[in-house]
Amino acid sequence: MVIRFNRPEKKNAITSAMYDRMTAALDEANSTPEIRAVAFLGTEGCFSAGNDMADFLSYAMSSSTEPPEAAKFIKALAKAEKPLVSGVDGLAIGIGTTIHLHCDMTVASSRSLFKTPFVDLALVPEAASSLLVPKIMGHQRAFALLVAGEAFSAQAALEAGLIWKIVEPSDVEPHTLALAASLAAKPPQALKIARDLVKGPRDEILARMDEELVHFSAQLRSAEARAAFEAFLRR
Repeated sequence: MVIRFNRPEKKNAITSAMYDRMTAALDEANSTPEIRAVAFLGTEGCFSAGNDMADFLSYAMSSSTEPPEAAKFIKALAKAEKPLVSGVDGLAIGIGTTIHLHCDMTVASSRSLFKTPFVDLALVPEAASSLLVPKIMGHQRAFALLVAGEAFSAQAALEAGLIWKIVEPSDVEPHTLALAASLAAKPPQALKIARDLVKGPRDEILARMDEELVHFSAQLRSAEARAAFEAFLRR
């Protein structure tokens, strides 16, 4: 299964409807034996600029008590039962970066840029990134990425363990699809067991997602976040 961010005119910014569709796609992959791997791709020069700010502002100003669709999607990522691979070319911002924490193998072009400006938008880390990134990168790099909002080049991301391989921009999609096909061709039960052993229990990840969501939801409706969103939209 290929899940592609395909909104290039908005740098593949993700709306609630897109999150909902991706959650349904991951649920379908879990329940469909014929689907043996899932590949995430963007468009040329951009994986995803992260959450759609106008969509975020609309949710923040609503009276909804339901968690945002993004929260349902990241839990679906954590619960995914099939291998997840991703291919990045260009911008990977916010969830465009943290999604790869839940992927089993990520390839990126040499011109890719990973950045999570959560605090700059008066928000906090999500997708269990506050748990997973320090484990992968160590405290200093994790703080630089998640709190200071420093950008990571493809080479820096590779050295930090966020991605698996760097390829040329024109090779990102064929390499990602070939990788997914290779995993899909392996004995499915052995693959599932091996993947589960490598990933370990999901309970801690899901618990951290819930903990982050409490703070994220509160910040999302804060005056400082609203001001940050409005300033972003005026740029």
